[in-house]
Amino acid sequence: MEKTYVTTEGLMKLESDLEYLKTTRRREIAKQLNLARSFGDLRENAEYEAAKQSLSLNEIRIRELEEKVAGAEVINYNPEQNGRIFIGTRVTLRDLDFEEDVVYKLTGSEESNPGEGMISVNSPVAKALLGHSIGDCVEINVPRGMLKYKVVAIGR
Repeated sequence: MEKTYVTTEGLMKLESDLEYLKTTRRREIAKQLNLARSFGDLRENAEYEAAKQSLSLNEIRIRELEEKVAGAEVINYNPEQNGRIFIGTRVTLRDLDFEEDVVYKLTGSEESNPGEGMISVNSPVAKALLGHSIGDCVEINVPRGMLKYKVVAIGR
């Protein structure tokens, strides 16, 4: 079973999403199927086919989430990590080229949301930051060029 690295909040979200799909969403799809059946001939019933497709996709997503929850390894900020960057930490970086700060939280791939500053530990930036401490300068090669950061703060 593949491990899914998540924070406590991330695991709670996965479990919440799973519960929604297994209860509320299944009931919604069952209603759609019943309504579509009432339209008559199922061989040429687009609503029925769409509802069956929704049911199939929902069941696939349920299985995916069940596997992720079963393989979840909760990673949380631990102050005893000697001030190093690891999964679950929030890090403030000083962009040395643009003289501005950027803040990232390193998460598992399931929780990543770059628009909100939550980056997957599988991303080039996070991989390069892992293990560094406050004051370290880090050069990161990304598709658009070289990023140069100084680690300013590490926290939760």
